[in-house]
Amino acid sequence: MKFSSDERTRYSRHLLLPQIGVEGQAKLKASSVLMIGAGGLGSPSALYLAAAGVGRIGLVDFDRVDLSNLHRQILHGTGDVGRMKTDSAADALRRTNPEVEIELHPSQLSSENALDILGRYDVIVDGTDNFPTRYLVNDACVMLGKPNVYGSVFRFEGQASVFFPPEAPCYRCLYPEPPPAGLVPSCAEGGVLGVLPGMIGMVQATETIKLITGIGTSLAGRLLLFDALQMSFREMKLRKDPECRMCGTSPAIHELIDYEAFCGMPEEAVVELGDRITPGELKERMDRGEATTLVDVREPHEWEICQIEGSIRIPLGSLLERLDELNPDEQIVVYCRSGARSGRAMHMLRGSGFPRVTNLEGGILRWGRDVDPTMPAY
Repeated sequence: MKFSSDERTRYSRHLLLPQIGVEGQAKLKASSVLMIGAGGLGSPSALYLAAAGVGRIGLVDFDRVDLSNLHRQILHGTGDVGRMKTDSAADALRRTNPEVEIELHPSQLSSENALDILGRYDVIVDGTDNFPTRYLVNDACVMLGKPNVYGSVFRFEGQASVFFPPEAPCYRCLYPEPPPAGLVPSCAEGGVLGVLPGMIGMVQATETIKLITGIGTSLAGRLLLFDALQMSFREMKLRKDPECRMCGTSPAIHELIDYEAFCGMPEEAVVELGDRITPGELKERMDRGEATTLVDVREPHEWEICQIEGSIRIPLGSLLERLDELNPDEQIVVYCRSGARSGRAMHMLRGSGFPRVTNLEGGILRWGRDVDPTMPAY
């Protein structure tokens, strides 16, 4: 494969490395990588892979840039707020390296389109932040025989690995089943140190380059654990699970499934329509002077950002210990950031003898959109 004069200059520091050289750079130019997510992890990964000269980069994301993204999602800037992340990311990558071909997939990855989209690329980089998509990406990669460069972050800690059966384990070998719905908060609920995705995303980019060029020792079969507060790295050995339903000796999964249902809320935690109240309905009730107890089940650091005036603040984890602060004869409305935790709180209260409890649909975020636009979102 020939390189132009500009390309030889651009990649000169790679060409000087005996492990890469012209042959390795040619492999990068001929390769294709799919980024699942153009957010916190996808931003540094995609930027470094574009800079490194990966020939074709695909971006899967159906979200729009929000102001709250910008402290960590470095593909996007203030002027990009409101734009599709795929469009904003493509502009940034083309500025970084116009030699790279960028392909956009501005849609939600699903069981219907995953095999088709992932099948077009050599390496898959998983920068997702939810369990249904992680399991979907894993299963599709196993079916297609594609390496899955995994990363995840939460608060001050991150993980990275390469899942690549049959020689190495897959994601299901490490996590056969998803955690109970709502048990593990998302970054939107629990927060994340802004620079942390940069660290893990760069690990993912490094592993991708190694896979393409065939250099070094892959993270396949190892889980890298990073603690930003301690500035420490640890490593766990991973072994293939012979009983794995996806890549074991007798696989039980032969087609992509309904991953939302697989990772979904248990039946008893489902919030039915009659259990919800919209912010507009709650505001009307409050304006009429109806006696209503508002219970905010978020964490204390979330209360400091915003709150609905007059709320009783009881974190979800302390709810059952503080039932004596509530009156079972009163109308109670529980709320959290977006409605998931408060849905669980509603069922906990009903199971403890509080029959008149409803959940604020959409949480305080929707309250801010529908009732109080001056309220900060987070």
